[in-house]
Formats: sequence, structure tokens, C-alpha cells
Amino acid sequence: MQGRILKATGGFYYVLADKIQYECRARGLFRQKGISPLVGDWVEIEPTGGEKGYIIQILDRKNSLTRPPLANLDQLFLVVSVADPSPNLFVLDKLIAISEHKKIEPVLVVTKTDLEDGSMLAGTYSKAGFRVYCTGLDCDKDLKALRSAMEGKISAFCGNSGVGKSSLLNRIDSRLDLSTAQTSQKLGRGRHTTRHVQLYPVPGGGYIADTPGFSSMDLERYELIFKEELQYCFREFEPHLEKCRFTGCSHTKEKGCEVLAALERKEIALSRHSSYCALYEAAKNIKEWEWNRR
Repeated sequence: MQGRILKATGGFYYVLADKIQYECRARGLFRQKGISPLVGDWVEIEPTGGEKGYIIQILDRKNSLTRPPLANLDQLFLVVSVADPSPNLFVLDKLIAISEHKKIEPVLVVTKTDLEDGSMLAGTYSKAGFRVYCTGLDCDKDLKALRSAMEGKISAFCGNSGVGKSSLLNRIDSRLDLSTAQTSQKLGRGRHTTRHVQLYPVPGGGYIADTPGFSSMDLERYELIFKEELQYCFREFEPHLEKCRFTGCSHTKEKGCEVLAALERKEIALSRHSSYCALYEAAKNIKEWEWNRR
């Protein structure tokens, strides 16, 4: 019997198969192979009675993330607040690069626009070719569009702690009733409120996942990108790559580089190129053992 894993916690996997949710354990063979089932996986299960069973096979994945542990995503909604906390553009751009590298469509959601104007932030990423939605406590105009964008898709919402991710999901669908916490004034960031990864059904079909907030440490540790591949993770670079006169150009400081020329013409945002350069430098310093650990 085949089904999809909707929730994983405490070594148990909750698999929806033939409209029944089975509480499953994974067979020991996965542990022997160093493989773990992920939320979003299509799996084959062996029922043992009483809506319980074992996962005996993980079907082919189209993509997967280590942090958060999810598989077969269609889109990643990257939630960033315009204030409280202020946006960390480097972390945001790294999330986008990872999403592009994994062939998952990145979508930006700018929150807390009732506290501060988010049009400049939204404009930077709209110009770069991304879908951007803006939300605030006094502005629900984009919630309907967000709900529509989720229909028929497997989506994850992620972002740093305190950006209003769980609150946003509760506003999108009040039935979720996800745990939330106020931003810590002392630390300037929110407390982690999501304890596990779980897929929730979308009324029009599809699922959304609420996930713990990312930290840059997790991203650097678990989702690595070769420096040669990084240029393809910044979609606004794409029109200029073939015009670049240098083979193996780093697009960071070479005279005559077409990407740098586009930067001068303001076709590429300075903040985006700065993030690219920082990621490129970090990729140059990745040790072989780090790649082998992936």
C-alpha cells in the first residue's frame, strides 16, 4: 500500500494511504543504509492492524531538504519580516539560492508591513524575478492570493524565528491553530514555537508545512552549494552568463564581466550581488570532508 508521510515525530511516521492515516515505524534496513524517511515522501507501507504499520520502501524523490527535513516540495515560501526583527538579506538570499539549487520554486512573503513599509524590499525581489506577497495585521489583501498559490502544491513556509511564520499560517487557515510566541524584546528574535515538521491539507488540494525557523548555521552545515553552481542559483544573473567573456568567471571582481556590468547598470541589486560574493567566498573554503558529510 502506498501513501504520503504527513508527519514525523519521536520515531513515528504518520502516513496517509487510501484516506486512512497509519502510524508507522521504519524498517531497520533504512537505518542500515543511512536513509531516513522524510515528511512529504511517498512510501510503501505494510499495515499490521489497528491503523499501524511499517514503512518498507521510500519511493523516488524529486528533491529533499535536510533542514527542514522535507521531500518532494513544489515551492518554498520564504517569510521575512520588514521589522521586529529586521530582515537579514544574506540569510534570505542563501535560502533562495538553496531553493533554486534544489529545483524548488522560491516565493517571498514580506510580513509586518503594518509596522514598516515593505515596498522597497518587495521591489528588490520582484525585479529579480520572484513572486512576492506582502502581509500585515491591517492588510489581508494578499492572503487570498497566497491561499490560491498553495492549491494543488506541496509547500513549505520557512524563515528566521520571530518573522511571524506561524501567525501567518493561522491567518491563512484558522483551523491550523499553530503555536505562536511573541518576539523576545531582550534577544530581538522570536522563540522557536514549531516542534516538528508536519504537512497540513489545503482546502483546494495540496499541503503546506510549518517548520522550525532556519539558522544560518544549519544552512551552512547541511545545504552546501559548489562555487561553480552558485551562479545558477541567482536567476537575475542568467541573461548575462552567456555574454560573459571569461570561462570560469567568478562574477565577483573580473574586469569586463557581464554580470558586473549588469550590476553597474542596476539590473542586479547590489544587496543580491553582495550576498552572492559572500556565498562564493564561503564555497571556496568548503573542505572535502564537509562535502562527504552531506
